Amino acid sequence: MDMDSASSVVLQALTQATSQDTALLKPAEEQLRQWETQPGFYSVLLNIFNNHMLDVNVRWLAVLYFKNGIDRYWRRVAPHALSEEEKTSLRAGLITNFNEPVNQIATQIAVLIAKVARLDCPRQWPELIPILLESVKSQDGLRQHRALLTFYHVTKTLASKRLAQDKRLFQDLASGIYSFACSLWSHHTDCFLQQVLAGDQAQALSSLERTVLSLKVLRKLTVHGFQEPQQNPEVMGFLNAVFERLKQFLECSRQVGPDSPCQEKLEKTIILYTKVLLDFLEVHPCAFISLIQRSLEFAVSYVFTPAGEGLVFERFTVQCMNLIKTIVKNDAYKPCKNIEDSKPESLEAHKIKTAFFTHPILTEIGRRLVSHYFLLTEEELAMWEEDPESFAVEETGGDSWKYSLRPCTEVLFLDIFHNYSQTLTPVLLEMVQNLQGPTNIEDSVQLLLKDAVYNAVGLAAYELFDNVDFDQWFKNQLLGELQVNHNRYKLIRRRVIWLIGQWISVKFKSDLRPLLYEVILSLMQDPDLVVRIETATTLKLTVDDFEFRTEQFLPYLESIFSLLFQLLQQVTECDTKMQVLHVISCVIERVSIQIRPYVGCLVQYLPLLWRQSEEHNMLRCAILTALIHLVQGLGAESKNLYPFLLPVIQLSTDVSQPPHVYLLEDGLELWLVTLENSPAITTELLRIFQNMSALLELSSENLRTCFQIVNAYIYLSAADFLQSYAEGLCRSFCDLLKDITNEGQVQVLKVVEIALKVSPVLGAHMFQPLLPSVFRGIVDGERYPVVMSTYLGIMGRVLLQNASFFSVLLTQMASEYSQEVGQLLGGLIEMWVDRMDNITQPERRKLSSLALLSLLPSDNSVVQEKFCGIINICVEALHDVMTEDTDTGTLKDCMLMSHLEEPKLSDDEEPPTEQDKRKKLLALEDPVHSVSLQQYVYEKLKAQQALMGDQGFGALMETVDTEIVRQLQEFLQGF
Repeated sequence: MDMDSASSVVLQALTQATSQDTALLKPAEEQLRQWETQPGFYSVLLNIFNNHMLDVNVRWLAVLYFKNGIDRYWRRVAPHALSEEEKTSLRAGLITNFNEPVNQIATQIAVLIAKVARLDCPRQWPELIPILLESVKSQDGLRQHRALLTFYHVTKTLASKRLAQDKRLFQDLASGIYSFACSLWSHHTDCFLQQVLAGDQAQALSSLERTVLSLKVLRKLTVHGFQEPQQNPEVMGFLNAVFERLKQFLECSRQVGPDSPCQEKLEKTIILYTKVLLDFLEVHPCAFISLIQRSLEFAVSYVFTPAGEGLVFERFTVQCMNLIKTIVKNDAYKPCKNIEDSKPESLEAHKIKTAFFTHPILTEIGRRLVSHYFLLTEEELAMWEEDPESFAVEETGGDSWKYSLRPCTEVLFLDIFHNYSQTLTPVLLEMVQNLQGPTNIEDSVQLLLKDAVYNAVGLAAYELFDNVDFDQWFKNQLLGELQVNHNRYKLIRRRVIWLIGQWISVKFKSDLRPLLYEVILSLMQDPDLVVRIETATTLKLTVDDFEFRTEQFLPYLESIFSLLFQLLQQVTECDTKMQVLHVISCVIERVSIQIRPYVGCLVQYLPLLWRQSEEHNMLRCAILTALIHLVQGLGAESKNLYPFLLPVIQLSTDVSQPPHVYLLEDGLELWLVTLENSPAITTELLRIFQNMSALLELSSENLRTCFQIVNAYIYLSAADFLQSYAEGLCRSFCDLLKDITNEGQVQVLKVVEIALKVSPVLGAHMFQPLLPSVFRGIVDGERYPVVMSTYLGIMGRVLLQNASFFSVLLTQMASEYSQEVGQLLGGLIEMWVDRMDNITQPERRKLSSLALLSLLPSDNSVVQEKFCGIINICVEALHDVMTEDTDTGTLKDCMLMSHLEEPKLSDDEEPPTEQDKRKKLLALEDPVHSVSLQQYVYEKLKAQQALMGDQGFGALMETVDTEIVRQLQEFLQGF
């Protein structure tokens, strides 16, 4: 690309690419895309974005194209890689001057220099760091700032490399420039503080920006630049200086006031200092040991003593608490149970912590956490009144403890309480004792304090197990609190029902549950929405608990379920509806079929909610979960839901529809339970299977559920299903088997096995294309035992229940193997006998015995040659299935099923689904469960004897081991 002529055309294309007119924009973008691989293109882009006279938008776009080009074409091995000559020229051009006037473009240039540095520094670009260091010394303010900005991005990028060789290179760089970086940070920090004292806000802000950039560089060098930083005096000196600087900046923040232009940046800088300490603690816990004492003194003094009043702000408080928490629970600071096995560093750290956390300090921390930080704020109370739903479902999960004050204080409380429970338990119990009895509704301070103390008791429930008789407290105190109906007391009603939810799985007697259900029933009618939502959550925890007893809950089920449904209708926020739906799902799941009389209103409402939630996929997931449990609870009656249910399944499992990304997993589960509970196939239910082909192509983690769905269709209506879809299913399975794990292969084969079990003739006909590979697998001696076992199960079904098809298949395979039919049959039987031990399921072992016995009586010499092996297998199977009948004392086949007695269900057992009933009926017709192996062996041997005569049969029996014959005779006694 000729530079002079190219510059104008590239500039024109970039100008058009910034246009709002798509007629200009699209052709320009296409032209630029084509130039991406042209030699010289990036040199032109460099000249354009370095030309400060050009339009800012054009220069911005030039930087972006250059940056994208680094990702795609800078590596030597990349297709259309840039030449080494052009890269050398570009590297030089990027660092000739640091005078970009536009902040956003300057940042992008710094980032793209860092991208090149990641690939080329220091080997191909040794001059980069020296030039940056020289440039940050410049007296020109703009040049100094841009060089410092670039220095930071380069350091950040190089520090992120994780290969051992790259780490060593970064450590070499860090040791070479650390002193300079420290002096640079110190200089800019001193300048900032002096300018603040002098009242020069504009200059102070400029110096603060440089302080931040130099501190960011030091953060990366300190945390990632040294293998044993404790050995480096400069590193430890810097970290100790951080505490002094923090104090200075906190005081400075107080002096400049909230209206200062520096204030926001100042607070961010203070947070950056705390990040230096937290990062270093995380990466180098042993090196941090010498800083534990000072860190704890610093954090505790600012957060838990009057020293922090007027100085601290919320994010800083959070960071200090995180510092304390990380030190308290750090595994590197905990000695082993056997002290002798502990590392010296762990013992030293533990000693420092123990010396610091004295009884008075722990008491003060515990009291202040509860009585100050746990108190609901004015903002939270206002939210309760103005937006109760947001207050009720405010999320505190995930990593939110790191950034938000309330969850952070709760996590710190839990960690400290867990580690120092002997000291803190009496402190908390004393606070509880001081608040016994109803609190004056006019005393808002005491109400807030009681809320905070009860919060603490709930959080520490597991730690307080041996110290609190919660059952007595519930009956004597908490129950009374819940009966105070005044509006101001809603604070305590909400907290008490939450508290019960925390203790329900810790210590709560089963015989108190009915009393609790009375309470829940009452509070679900509380005038306050937050109380009702919290009560619903406690209900979920109650029914989820392992001590839940359905019979205790049933008297309250109708009323509570009705109130839950009302609550679902009343709330308007997506998150709240999801929360209430989860409670409803949980209740339905636990009471199972007992829910049937009460779901009418919910069934009518869910279609409306589904339509309203079109833009809220997570709410739709909650609806799907509710439907899953609803279908399971309704059983065969769920067919009445099909007008709503089947379109929902159709949408959720259609991979061409965008929502499937969110809905697929739950949609497949709903599809499966719908089939399992369906009393009969319908045209609409059959039609949904059109979605399956694309799902099988995905080969995702949902493949197992897809196979279960296929199996459910076969159980439901093999004839309708296989005639409609077997051909396409066969194609999908053939494609899957080319590239699938052994476990996946077994799942595919099980579908074929079930089809043969349900309908031996139709199954063999429909899955005919797959059966030759099964035959080959057996004859060729498949090595994977589970696959071989499945192969033998399939072939056993064909041989036993569809002998004519087996004969056709055998002839076909004999032609393929260029063998006589008899020879191939002999090889098949021999491998079958040899690999019988691969079959672990008793049902399949019996099936193999029945299948091979079905070859008798036979005058075929090959079958007679393999007679010994067939008898060996039969005796093994008889050992598997024959058990003593306790009534008669004789042996019987334990797999026989001869009646349809419904077994009595225990309270914990689910009632049988429609599919369970179908399987039971199928088992009654299955030879494995309807034919006595003992009798079948006897009849086949008698038939063989009749065919061959006594002498011939005797000679045949002589081929069998005498011990096997003896065992066989024992099994056949009485015939």
